[in-house]
Amino acid sequence: MSGLTILHVEDDPEAARAVAEQLRRAGDEVEWTGTGEDGLRRAAAGDHDLIILDRMLPDLSGIELVGRLRDVGVAVPVLMLSALGRSGDRTEGLDAGVDDYLAKPYEPAELIARVRALHRRAAGAPHSAVLLFGDLECHLKARTAYRQGRHLALSPKEFTLFRYLMENAGEVVTRDMLLRHVWNLNFDPQTNVIDVNVGRLRRKLEEGFDRPVLETVWGTGFRLVTR
Repeated sequence: MSGLTILHVEDDPEAARAVAEQLRRAGDEVEWTGTGEDGLRRAAAGDHDLIILDRMLPDLSGIELVGRLRDVGVAVPVLMLSALGRSGDRTEGLDAGVDDYLAKPYEPAELIARVRALHRRAAGAPHSAVLLFGDLECHLKARTAYRQGRHLALSPKEFTLFRYLMENAGEVVTRDMLLRHVWNLNFDPQTNVIDVNVGRLRRKLEEGFDRPVLETVWGTGFRLVTR
């Protein structure tokens, strides 16, 4: 997935430049503004696929901005970036109308993955009962998995891991992302729990098939592939 048009509202030019470089390398077009009021004007008048919003802005907060966007009917997905990463901060942002919340510092791969996942959901993925990628199928309501039409017997945790990988299919999913979104941990417990579960899932996805679909990106994480 590429070619998204993204509005980025961030008052720090250096931070904005870093985000723009990451997104442009992924093939996206980035429009930047440094104030909340200008961001509100551009979001209301523009045709963006997604908005990336800093929480701390000089004129009005990101929380206020997203609330005003929703009040005027702007339904574009919003990803909030913030140095405030406590559970209460995330909850406040989500309650205000933010679609996803990413705490700083973050890895560039996670930013790209979050952007892609948000866009997929906005394009209709959340209303679909099935996620498809190559010859893989993830049936959300039934919590079942298939490859080439063959049922894969996954444990509950393996299915949760598989679903998250399918939601980010083709993108690198880092270990930190897995800890947060599959194991609900905000710290590394210094165990091999990720490797053990990824290994089990990989065997079930690949045994009896002619090509691998789950690759390890050394030093970074994992990715579902179709080649």
